[in-house]
Amino acid sequence: MLFDRQKRVLALLDAHDGEVGHLDFQKLLFLYCQESEQRPYEFVPYKFGGFSFTSYADKRKLTEQGFLADEERVWRLTEAGKACALVAPSVRIGMDEFAKRYKGLRGDLLVAEAYRRYPYYAIRSEIAGRILADERAALGEIERARPSAAPPGLCTVGYEGRSLEGYLNLLLVNGVTLLCDVRRNPLSRKYGFSKGTLSKSCEGVGIRYEHLPELGIEGERRRTLETQADYDQLFLSYESDTLPNHNGALARIQEWIDEGECVALTCYENLPEQCHRHCVAEALLQKAGCAVRHL
Repeated sequence: MLFDRQKRVLALLDAHDGEVGHLDFQKLLFLYCQESEQRPYEFVPYKFGGFSFTSYADKRKLTEQGFLADEERVWRLTEAGKACALVAPSVRIGMDEFAKRYKGLRGDLLVAEAYRRYPYYAIRSEIAGRILADERAALGEIERARPSAAPPGLCTVGYEGRSLEGYLNLLLVNGVTLLCDVRRNPLSRKYGFSKGTLSKSCEGVGIRYEHLPELGIEGERRRTLETQADYDQLFLSYESDTLPNHNGALARIQEWIDEGECVALTCYENLPEQCHRHCVAEALLQKAGCAVRHL
């Protein structure tokens, strides 16, 4: 069973004759997604421009299932992949037109086109200076697209309803420099949000990751929550019985802020009032008068 976005990867590759180098295909997929009404993937500014962690996770899955060849530096359809490269006719027509428009662009020319059109995604590029060496205006646009540095402070954010890339972009545009995970068990069935993947992804976009499991709440205490009153009762208990035992963890967060970091406390829930991270933030507000933004 393939997701729609995975079918689109196969179809887009098929529209490009079934084989494209890995960097070229990432740029083609990036440009296709920017131009498409329904964007199957989101991207972050990365070492060579717009990059989708999710697309590479899908590549691994599609390779395991036999739809893509097991090759590191190329995206290549297998016969099974060609047979499954099926999308709605209107979508395929758009892909074929897209492939014709970009047929002559590969390598540095393709990267440069992506940088010129979408400068935000080039703000962390290691090759922009070389690719656009003679294009001051384009390099200037990249600098102007760079988010302003945020002052030291505290934010909170949940990943419910977000893709990994959308979540990371939210952190970047808000100037977050350190992500503090306050989950007791930092595991998630949603791609990108288990500790290992999340910490590496944060590192890739220049955000430091720290985990303070002692500030988390045991999963079994959350299983019966149904109403806001249930949440409120849990958080009253957390504030009276748990937080007072972890002044050291709170002090560490305050130290990071004092050192100049813009810290974001993170857990699952989108609404801060349904997540214990707001209790941690309020405790820091009471102790040090630290203003809080809920992203």
